[in-house]
Amino acid sequence: MNLLLPILLSDILPIFAIAAVGFLLARYVAVDVKNVSRVVFYGLLPCLAFSMLIGSTASGPMVGKLIILAVSIMLAMAAVGYIAARGLGLDSKHLRAFLMVVMFSNAGNYGLPVVRFAFGPAALTYATIFFLTGSVTTYVASSFFAGSRHGRIVGALDRIWRMPALYGLAAALVVLAFGWTVPEAVMRPVTMLSDAAIPVMILVLGMQLERAVWPSRPGIVFLAVAISLVATPCVALVLASVLTISGPARQAAVILSSMPVAVITTILALEFELAPEFVTSAVFISTLASPLTLTPLIAYLS
Repeated sequence: MNLLLPILLSDILPIFAIAAVGFLLARYVAVDVKNVSRVVFYGLLPCLAFSMLIGSTASGPMVGKLIILAVSIMLAMAAVGYIAARGLGLDSKHLRAFLMVVMFSNAGNYGLPVVRFAFGPAALTYATIFFLTGSVTTYVASSFFAGSRHGRIVGALDRIWRMPALYGLAAALVVLAFGWTVPEAVMRPVTMLSDAAIPVMILVLGMQLERAVWPSRPGIVFLAVAISLVATPCVALVLASVLTISGPARQAAVILSSMPVAVITTILALEFELAPEFVTSAVFISTLASPLTLTPLIAYLS
């Protein structure tokens, strides 16, 4: 208890304090969460993706292992989620929403600050690589889930090309590949927008929590939350061991994988009308329950 309480207060409580501001803005000032989420989706996320990749200094074999680990965890959770969803007899729309919930963790606006607070800059460097890998996979996979109504692959591809963050990642890769120096007149506004992305995403989280209602099928939501908060950390620890990932890289990867359901799923659910009530309920319950799982996990990894 002497170890767990300081972790809770210093590493997790600050995130909830910012989310509480978003909750209050939505409850008492009637701030429209969909408009704010669009600002994040179309304006801030591309700058975040660009600046994080440009500023990353991680290199070497560990980076490759982290990329493999991020994709492997997501694929493993997709398999677990698919088996669970089919066993529950979910229809196509709810099955895709269920997969998004169990596959995509809140690595950005919740995970990165927690890694920075708990393990310091060294772990944050690896967390950046893991987050970027997960972001690419998240945008592509969630675009497919959101766009492939009635099994239409063309619809999924159309959603992929509309993901602005992918263009931010692509631009950063081009800059790095050619060794270009980004002019300060460009980098300064991009950096400022990037810095705004994480706190605004946490505000969106708080606004979404204000909209949360008791789910019509709570058993399904609780199952999805249990998979996200309990099963995923176990899978991440096993796969990290298999890939011989240790130290700050292991801390970063396991913590980011063990975050509650990603806020981006609520943004996507709103944008593409993909079972938003179910997704929002999963985000709400998993976020409130996350300190119970994250606090002992941080202590274990420390």
